[in-house]
Amino acid sequence: MKILYQIAIIFALCLTGEIISAILPFPFPASISAMLLLLLALFSGALKIDHIKEKSDFLLSNMAFFFIPAGVKVVEHLELITSIWWRFLIVVVVSTVAVFLVTAGTVSLVLRLEERRR
Repeated sequence: MKILYQIAIIFALCLTGEIISAILPFPFPASISAMLLLLLALFSGALKIDHIKEKSDFLLSNMAFFFIPAGVKVVEHLELITSIWWRFLIVVVVSTVAVFLVTAGTVSLVLRLEERRR
């Protein structure tokens, strides 16, 4: 019964994210809305990590499964990608470097904040 409760919480957040994204006057991904709602719920204390731990651990351990649809779409549009491969490669390289830099900056910031906290 506990797992059903956890699934219900995650689905409710996803549905609320969909509703918020539909209401907004500009395009905004519903998944981002749902993650922001989850973050707010966790920070406010309305939701505890124990409320969703088992289900989120399951989803994280099976994350590779969620990349299958994206891989299928890449294969479906391979002709388009091969016609613009060099632009695609530039976007992939630049975005990868940007993610590395932002991640490194975030980790060093968090480490500095933890040291100050001690």
